[in-house]
Amino acid sequence: MTIDKQPHPVTDNDPVPEMPFRRLLYRFLFFDWLFRDVSAARDRIERHAARQHNRKMSRYLPVYLRRWSFLTAFDFALGVLFEKVLQAGIVSAWFFTWSCVTFTGMVVITVAWLILNHARLS
Repeated sequence: MTIDKQPHPVTDNDPVPEMPFRRLLYRFLFFDWLFRDVSAARDRIERHAARQHNRKMSRYLPVYLRRWSFLTAFDFALGVLFEKVLQAGIVSAWFFTWSCVTFTGMVVITVAWLILNHARLS
């Protein structure tokens, strides 16, 4: 039995390399990569195109809101678990603090969605 040490030939049917896990997790939780910076536009046409792009991408904000609401509920539930069941005050404070942080993220997502969808941008 011999060991084949030659690499496999590259073909067109090879799958595209996957995204690294850290980037995938970042894109799963944070939505800033979806939007364009309106203030970086050089003229009115670019600003208008960036605003239109941002308004179109705002349709994904409810998905992020759902993810962050799950994180908020999960952190709050862990805080209750550690406080009531396990009597671990410091650990429960940690989870309650993170539930407040994730709730703040939910407020930011909601305000951004309301502004992008319902405000008249001139």
